[in-house]
Parts: sequence; structure tokens; C-alpha cells
Amino acid sequence: MKQILIVEDEPNMRLGLKDNLEFEGYQVKLANDGKQGLEEIVNNQFDLVLLDVMLPELSGFDVCKIARERGVATPIILLTAKGEEIDKVLGLELGADDYITKPFGLRELLARIKAVLRRGPDKKGSPSEATIGRMKVNFNSYMANIDEEPVKMSHKEFEILKYLWEHRNDTVSRYQLLEDIWGYHEQPTTRTVDNFILKLRQKVEKNPEDPQIILTVHGIGYKMLAARD
Repeated sequence: MKQILIVEDEPNMRLGLKDNLEFEGYQVKLANDGKQGLEEIVNNQFDLVLLDVMLPELSGFDVCKIARERGVATPIILLTAKGEEIDKVLGLELGADDYITKPFGLRELLARIKAVLRRGPDKKGSPSEATIGRMKVNFNSYMANIDEEPVKMSHKEFEILKYLWEHRNDTVSRYQLLEDIWGYHEQPTTRTVDNFILKLRQKVEKNPEDPQIILTVHGIGYKMLAARD
């Protein structure tokens, strides 16, 4: 049985989500503020976290950011009344796997949950370690280093880097990345993908202004150049 943590401070919303998810067959645990939610996420194993953004103690953005910095790879769906594009981009860049704006229908939420859970853990045969440009990466532990010095990377940066590595020497479209990394193509925008690629180039390339590893395929997307095993 899949276990979901709900971090939500509004009692009616919290209990309503709990009742509906339990009816769908999920095991549910609750936290009512950001501090409690972070403790649960870091100290326990969940299949997925539903995390409200506007929380007391710590915001959902802060909880997500700290959890990813501590190496927690549990999928996170942010719940918020905020609908501005900048908030969506911020949440995804901090490592959230999806973002749903209140008010939302139960059917939509369940579809998002199932989509994220389907992506689930690493697929069999996917790489655990790789040397990409000047950086050594362990995809299982979400750790990277350059010349033995640790490199700070977000959860989503690791996912994109791993996807490009698995498809190295092939052209990957922006929409392909949106579909396979975020699970759907309506949001975020392709500009979000471009921003992530810029960040990855800063870490992988010797000269990010003249990339030799992650190349732009104009009008389509990107290609990672690397020798296959």
C-alpha cells in the first residue's frame, strides 16, 4: 500500500484529503505545519508528499528546499492557492515534482498523484554513476563532485542530468523533457527547461558560454555528447 504524507495547516482540507485518499486505497499520515512536515519527510519513508506552500513555521518552498538539500528524493506535489507563473517555476526549481493550484478537483489530484507515482523510483538498468564533463555524479545518492569538492544541485537538476545521460548522443526535445521529467506538457513552460539547462552547463562545462557537453539543437531541444559505455 502506497503511503502518502499530507502537510496542510487548514483542518478541513487536511482531513478531506485524508478521507479521499484513504478511500482510494492509500495509507495517509498528516502534518499540520512546515516544521512537523519536514521532520516527517526527513525521518520517514513515504511514497509521495502532498505539501501545501502557505504553512506556519516553515513554508512549503522551504520544506521542499531543505528536504532536497538533505538528499530526500521522495516525490513532492506542491499544493497552493498561488497561481502566478513565478511561483510555479520557483517550486519546481526547488525540487518539487509537480504543482497543483487550489481549488482543484479530486479527479485532477488523483491523476497527478498516479502520474508521479508511475515515474517512481529509478528504472531497472538506469545508471548509478557517471562522469559528465568535469563532474562525477552518483544518481542513486543524489551527490556530485568536481575535483573531490561537492557540488550543490537540486533534485530536478539531477533528474534532468540523468535523463540526458540515459539519452546521450540523441536529440531530446524540450517537450520530451517536460513530459518525461515533470509528467505532463502543459506546465511548466519550455523556458523552465532552458533555465535548468543553463544551470547544468554552469556545473558540467569548462566554459558554459561555449558548451561542448550539453548542446543546443536549435528549434528542438538539447543533446548531450558523451562516449557510450
